[in-house]
Amino acid sequence: MNVQDLFGLSGKRALITGSSKGIGYALARGLSGAGAEIVINGRNAETLDQAAAALRETGATVSTAVFDVTVPDAVRAGVEKIEAETGAIDILINNAGMQHRTPLEEFPDDAWDTLMRTNLNSVFNVGKAVARHMIERKQGKIINICSVQTALARPGIAPYVASKGAVANLTKGMCTDWAKHGLQVNGLAPGYFETELTEALVADEEFSAWLSNRTPAGRWGKVDELVGAAVFLSSGSASFVNGHILYVDGGITACL
Repeated sequence: MNVQDLFGLSGKRALITGSSKGIGYALARGLSGAGAEIVINGRNAETLDQAAAALRETGATVSTAVFDVTVPDAVRAGVEKIEAETGAIDILINNAGMQHRTPLEEFPDDAWDTLMRTNLNSVFNVGKAVARHMIERKQGKIINICSVQTALARPGIAPYVASKGAVANLTKGMCTDWAKHGLQVNGLAPGYFETELTEALVADEEFSAWLSNRTPAGRWGKVDELVGAAVFLSSGSASFVNGHILYVDGGITACL
């Protein structure tokens, strides 16, 4: 097998949760460029249809799956529908997530519950539903989107930090249980990237200056810079990479 074949995703189908915009959309576009068929997911059918249309303009083969990743019954039904009507899910990227910035001592109880359902429970819900089919086929790739906050904390986001730390350890647990069935389960941990979720921080000159000084690369990341790592973890080149958290962060976790 040549190197291009080793990294190619032709003939594979990838489900990416929370993929109508931001990092999820960028990964959908990137995996499509490597040859994969894409299933994008979200709760809003109209938004998903718009994203799918934009992806098709780039040459992607794409379908949509409308379900709420925080609702176990909806997840099971959605995954079963994809498997029955669209085809086998070879690659799962658990990308759906949210942020809520509030000092910890003032953090609302309901916001904690919502954040954990979105960032952590969704990984469990979708991972389990998809893995059952992958286990039957004795192969599959699962990539859980972690964060630089898997390893580091900042003021005002302690529950988010907790959720992403839990996602990393759930990733290791999934590997421990499912590697014997031929699955590779890894985490992809972005640093600070320019997305819809970080618009306010990007616009904050003081924060952006702090980030540039704190990050060895000296800048915010661009979402397309996550594609190579996602393609690697999705491809045959990562056949013996399992339970690993791959940081794509400009070096911020490497230094004080």
